[in-house]
Amino acid sequence: MDREKTVIKTSIIGIVANILLAAFKAVVGVLASSVAIILDAVNNLSDALSSIITIVGVKLASKAPDKKHPLGHGRVEYLTTMAISVIILYAGVTSLIESIKKIISPMTPDYNTPGLIIIAVAVVVKIVLGTYVKGVGKRVNSDSLVASGTDALFDSIISSATLVAAFIFIGTGLSLESYLGVIISAIIIKSGLDMLRETVSEILGERVDSEIAIKVKELILSFPEVSGVYDLVLHNYGPDRLIGSVHIAVPEDMTARQLDKLERDISAKVGKETGVIMTGVSVYSVNTTNEKAMEIEKTVKEVASKYKEVLQIHGFYFEEEEKVYRFDIIIDYDFKNRHEIYQKVVDELKEIYPEYTVDATLDVDVSE
Repeated sequence: MDREKTVIKTSIIGIVANILLAAFKAVVGVLASSVAIILDAVNNLSDALSSIITIVGVKLASKAPDKKHPLGHGRVEYLTTMAISVIILYAGVTSLIESIKKIISPMTPDYNTPGLIIIAVAVVVKIVLGTYVKGVGKRVNSDSLVASGTDALFDSIISSATLVAAFIFIGTGLSLESYLGVIISAIIIKSGLDMLRETVSEILGERVDSEIAIKVKELILSFPEVSGVYDLVLHNYGPDRLIGSVHIAVPEDMTARQLDKLERDISAKVGKETGVIMTGVSVYSVNTTNEKAMEIEKTVKEVASKYKEVLQIHGFYFEEEEKVYRFDIIIDYDFKNRHEIYQKVVDELKEIYPEYTVDATLDVDVSE
């Protein structure tokens, strides 16, 4: 079963479960003449909204690329996750407000058997549903399903707290429901904000996932002509659509025909093994016979190693006729004055080799 069908099937299960739970609560509410239980049934119908949003999102995300969106519509799923995060946040804020109101104007709770049965059933259903939906979401890399499952689990926590408060009140006469509500509401609000922040971060563009980056680099390094892999950039156009580019270090004497074949073979292998679409494979030429080049490269790395902020030197090449040597230098993002370290390295190299021109590029740390 493909990813889209799995997400839709899981969401439908969520919708059906919430509708059945709502129907059960409505029947008990009518029989018990309880307005609270009937309103809780309506709340379950609103819970189905997150599953409906997930279905709409995955359907829109699976639309074929068009002229306006040539790389597809996969990022729609991030918008649906954001919507569900807002629903969770709203639920937390609403619960907090109601809990504070009850603390300010306390009322003696009226727990009855039908109500407690309803709460107990809701806890079990929501735990099973939430665990299942969240688990499937992680398996198929669907943030929307994870958010929907989290929403259900939070519902179960709220219901569990109500159940605990009820037993405490029945046993001791002490009403703690409102105070538990404040604590749980705060947890839900934090979770909603964290989920929203993570989704916004994904939309903005996050650092390449280390596991994928390492896998892609290992595959490229498996080609004997490649001696180094650098500057791997992966653009996320949806949870299961990554498009990337990379620099590879190859011998300086490779022909255009050989490079063309190598680049095509790399793109094919990476695509087959990881699903990543490589749209660009650029090259760094490597000096293979020039002893002076090897000497200068060794010196460059020795100078750079004096600074703990320098993470890597790569792309070195020495043009003897033009008396120029070039390389890329990566400096840790955590160090604010990156250009200062860059300048120190360049200045020291100018003193060591005044007869040569230093062509150094301050590169960015985009992947592992």
